[in-house]
Amino acid sequence: MKREHQDAVDGGGSWHPEAAAMEDEKGKGTMGAEEDGGDDELLAALGYKVRSSEMADVAQKLEQLEKAMGSSTAANDDALVSHLASDTVHYNPSDIATWVDNILWELNASPTPLAPRPPSPPPPPPPAVPLQNHHHQRHFDLPLAGPEQSTITTVDLPTAPRRLADNYDPKPLPAPHAAAGRIVYGSDAQSVVAPSPRDRKRMKVCSSPPSSSSTTDAAKSDKALPVVVVDTQEAGIRLVHALMACAEAVQQESLKAADALVKQITVLNTSQGGAMRKVAGYFAEALTRRIYRPQPHRGVGCSSRDSAALDNILHQHFYESSPYLKFAHFTANQAILEAFAGCRRVHVVDFGMRQGLQWPALLQALALRPGGPPAFRLTGIGPPQPDHSGALQEVGWKLAQLAGTIRIDFRYRGLVAASLADLEPHMLLDPNTGDCSDGGEDEEPEAVAVNSVFELHGLLARPGALEKVLGTVRAVQPRIVTVVEQEANHNGGTFVERFTEALHYYSTMFDSLEGGALAADAACGGGRRDQALSEVYLGRQICNVVSCEGVERTERHEALAQWRARMGRAGFDPVAIGSNAFKQASMLLALFAGGDGYRVEEKEGCLTLGWHTRPLIATSAWRVAASAGGDPIAAAAAAAL
Repeated sequence: MKREHQDAVDGGGSWHPEAAAMEDEKGKGTMGAEEDGGDDELLAALGYKVRSSEMADVAQKLEQLEKAMGSSTAANDDALVSHLASDTVHYNPSDIATWVDNILWELNASPTPLAPRPPSPPPPPPPAVPLQNHHHQRHFDLPLAGPEQSTITTVDLPTAPRRLADNYDPKPLPAPHAAAGRIVYGSDAQSVVAPSPRDRKRMKVCSSPPSSSSTTDAAKSDKALPVVVVDTQEAGIRLVHALMACAEAVQQESLKAADALVKQITVLNTSQGGAMRKVAGYFAEALTRRIYRPQPHRGVGCSSRDSAALDNILHQHFYESSPYLKFAHFTANQAILEAFAGCRRVHVVDFGMRQGLQWPALLQALALRPGGPPAFRLTGIGPPQPDHSGALQEVGWKLAQLAGTIRIDFRYRGLVAASLADLEPHMLLDPNTGDCSDGGEDEEPEAVAVNSVFELHGLLARPGALEKVLGTVRAVQPRIVTVVEQEANHNGGTFVERFTEALHYYSTMFDSLEGGALAADAACGGGRRDQALSEVYLGRQICNVVSCEGVERTERHEALAQWRARMGRAGFDPVAIGSNAFKQASMLLALFAGGDGYRVEEKEGCLTLGWHTRPLIATSAWRVAASAGGDPIAAAAAAAL
């Protein structure tokens, strides 16, 4: 029994150099004292006075203490821990036998309530000996205490683990390992599984000499400060896992689990920086809106018709801060310019007029065409403004001024439509004489081009709306139809699949904005404001993809292969965008700040723009198929391009 107790003292923790030095200094004198029935040398080296003749009795009492603590009922445990967590200060006497007797007396006393026993004046307290629990095998490596004082601080841990939901209990990821002698406090209480009442332990915090351990500063203060250890990489992984777990909880309609996970996401997101923190914040906001569904559901965070003016402002900042809209306008204009080759009268129908940022470049290109510019007519379509302002007419007036300076015969007409599905073919033709501007029989008919940049995917929210719009386009007999859409799939599968695709897509988009802003700041500065508003522009899309359903979910992006199938069913054939557009688009990106990360690729006659290896938007061109009633002359001219 004596040797077992010595092994418990020696093996219960790490070896301390101070203890070894004290043991060497005692030498033969200590050995002789032990042989004469004096104090045990190993415990004496730690500052405890236990006679060798009393070792067997102390060991027996320790076993009794262990059995008493292990066999206590839950009520006794609660009462004991409540007593130990009070303001009473418990000293560590050097007389271990008396100390064990006191604890046994407290355990055997009435547990409700457990009245504290008045402590007898203790001798100068040496440091505490860590007790070894044979059932749980939990040891604490504590620094040696100095000769001044030593106290025991009792910590009452939570009584039961918090479950996220009755039917959804995700397993927490392992916390980062802390250095020896340090206490790691988690950043979120929900990520810590609390022990059961049976597993409550008293944690001993002892003072130590200045050179003994990293807990010296905490021991010197009246109240030890927690040591927070944060691993940003692991926290990022946990953040992504929490986002995915929350999406799964939403899909399973486990709102209690989703609520807990959203709160955990908010805490984990504080350790992140850059694009990851921003995109995770927008997804957390979108999940929160889906869980709580605040009224009114449509607001600043989601795209809606009532916020068309704000959409236009954010759209313009997105145009300035990134090359995506510039690429879309340039590639579409190049396809339209090639389709209008040799035509004297041209007509462009723009499904999303906004500020008209696409058309000054096309007007200038037509003005430089050999043989002189054609007569140019533009029909701009836009949603109604909440203030009933004539925003579309103001855009047309500015374009007319530009056309006058470069001597182009320009006509403009603005159409306000709540939905593109409300359009009819006669609305897109000349309001006076159909296809002909002057009504003359010898007049050349207009060459029509229909342009859509990020507009068609919104029609997928209403069944049959896209088919009606494409039918209207087909009736106009355009020479070319240009379509620019996001290269993503946010309109199919389960909610978790849509959420995962959106998380990957917008994470890449935010990374590209971050890279472009850094390059712009290094070049000329002033790119952060445009970047911030561009992030709001994308954040509204995230909110719509994640939090909305039914007709309210208008951001139903589909990949290029899906659009190819839809256009084919509607009676359109693809038109390959020439290699000239590919080369000029690549040159355009080279001039853009931060263009090193952007990639232009040609894919089956279409052009895509992405960030590194991920395509993000795609431009395609189409014409009415001859089998669908298309103009054979226009089809032959488009095929010859």
